[in-house]
Amino acid sequence: MKSLRYIAPAVVWTLCSISLAQSTTPPAAVTDSQTSFNTVKSLAGEWEGPVTLDPPMQGMPDMDKPVHISLRVTSRGNAVVHEMQASGTPLDSTKYDHPVTMVYLDGDHLTLVHYCDAGNRPRMVARKSPHPETVEFDFVDLSGGDQEGHMHHAVLTSIDADHHTEDWTFMMPGNQPMHAHFTLHRVK
Repeated sequence: MKSLRYIAPAVVWTLCSISLAQSTTPPAAVTDSQTSFNTVKSLAGEWEGPVTLDPPMQGMPDMDKPVHISLRVTSRGNAVVHEMQASGTPLDSTKYDHPVTMVYLDGDHLTLVHYCDAGNRPRMVARKSPHPETVEFDFVDLSGGDQEGHMHHAVLTSIDADHHTEDWTFMMPGNQPMHAHFTLHRVK
């Protein structure tokens, strides 16, 4: 019984020391990639708005309608799903464009993979931004064919809780860029 009298205070002291050490450990610093990922996560919801193409493209039937974008945080907060389609069209990938983009942290890199209706998967990585409301992705590599072109660059800019813009650059065959600017408002 005497040994228990000496052991119990030692166990209590050890537990208190561990607890105190844990409570005084400063939190890990938030990296630029984590800040950018939090900006993308803050855009979760349903969005709609007009699209402006540069150069303007004749015969692009979906571009005369507003676009509908859905952003959803998934995988216990580890990824964001970005889905795009012409507003008011059904989810029928055999008749309508419906690209899906995944955004996730890969180590200390915020990575984007765009599952394109052109049949390929460009991968992009966010660059460091001096403005936390803007997340800009640069092309890294491409899986799948490039016969019909590929998405090459993306910029997401949070304006306020109910407005954001997206700028996407698609490299047409022959490396001719086509820029699409989306001016979006949150659908209530």
